[in-house]
Amino acid sequence: MRYKGKVHKLGDHIDTDAIIPAKYLVTYDPAELGRKCMAGLAEDWVDRVRPGDIIVAGRNFGCGSSREHAPVAILGAGMRVVVAHSFARIFYRNAFNRGLMLIELGDAVDRIADGEEIAIDTEAGLLTLCSSGRTIAFPKLPGFIDRLVQGGGLIAYVKNRLAHSGA
Repeated sequence: MRYKGKVHKLGDHIDTDAIIPAKYLVTYDPAELGRKCMAGLAEDWVDRVRPGDIIVAGRNFGCGSSREHAPVAILGAGMRVVVAHSFARIFYRNAFNRGLMLIELGDAVDRIADGEEIAIDTEAGLLTLCSSGRTIAFPKLPGFIDRLVQGGGLIAYVKNRLAHSGA
């Protein structure tokens, strides 16, 4: 899969309550959750985001509670991928299950500036800094993950597989 967008850089240990504060968990509607994405950091954070933009974060992104609303809020805000130094394990699994692509870069994440445009090719395992053309390699995810994300997450993927299997 390929992604291209403007970077919105965040720090370390961005927890799920920063991504979508508990007071907004009265809905599971992606569009409503998306309007409050990162409201735990700044109420107007999402106003700076355009569809296709990319979050780039530090260590342990998605720590805190295991709420599945967090990746849904990011998707609802129009972002399809998050790049980080590292992710909290439960967020990591929830994100793929909901159809959000995650890329772990380790210390190489420090080479990406806020506001920069980046391009990501998950099949090649390459992130390109568009301003300089410099690339950052990352470990490719199993092909199943690309198919899961392309299919809209685990539930949509399984429903589609069952519909086409005759079961």
